Amino acid sequence: MLAEHFEQIEAIGLNLFFAAIFLLIGLAIQDVLKKGDVPKFGRAVVWLVLFFGCAGFIAKGVIQFIMESGSGVNG
Repeated sequence: MLAEHFEQIEAIGLNLFFAAIFLLIGLAIQDVLKKGDVPKFGRAVVWLVLFFGCAGFIAKGVIQFIMESGSGVNG
């Protein structure tokens, strides 16, 4: 059973790894912003950029899933 689903388990593990990396990056950025006494506008810009990075990663995953499943517009 494990060999049959190895590719799916690998994909899930990789996505969880990337989610953990984004979480750790967010915690590191939060720590730097607090210690650096950054103004609210600067904090908003930093979090907006981090959000767009995460949103792009999620969009890439969704698009890749749609393309690989074959249920696209022409599928």
